Amino acid sequence: MDTMTELEFAHLSKRIRGKLTALAQRFIRASGLEVEAEDIVQEALIALWQLSQKGYPIRDAEALAVRITKNNCVDRYRKRHIRFEPVTDMPIAGDLRATAGTEQKDIETIRTILHRELSESQRQLLYLRNECGLTLDEMAKVTGRPKASIKVAISTARKAMLDKLKTMG
Repeated sequence: MDTMTELEFAHLSKRIRGKLTALAQRFIRASGLEVEAEDIVQEALIALWQLSQKGYPIRDAEALAVRITKNNCVDRYRKRHIRFEPVTDMPIAGDLRATAGTEQKDIETIRTILHRELSESQRQLLYLRNECGLTLDEMAKVTGRPKASIKVAISTARKAMLDKLKTMG
């Protein structure tokens, strides 16, 4: 489905609002959240509309609306369980040097994995994606490779890195 018109969106939201509300209500009862189901549904529908207007490819608007609603429920649940405490008067051990040392070690570990586990092509694609911030379309133009091939190569490279990190502990 391409960008929805306001009329199409109005019909869709009218048709699925009850289903989304029931889903949100079940989650609220199960989790003990103190929130209105209608608020969650409204946020989900707004997000769906915004995605549509930005040109996000929506194959099944109802399924996407359900997923957004579930994600909104989980987000609210997680936010409820986060406690924030001020740290202004608390003594804090350590300093920035310890953090910088840990970060430097992490960077070195990642570089080692990059060079030992990945091919030059995979390293190049990860660099273009992560460091240069290129989209798949832009990467396809730069490398001359099909988008699907680039996507698979990046996914394979990330999986290889993650597997190696897991084996390292």
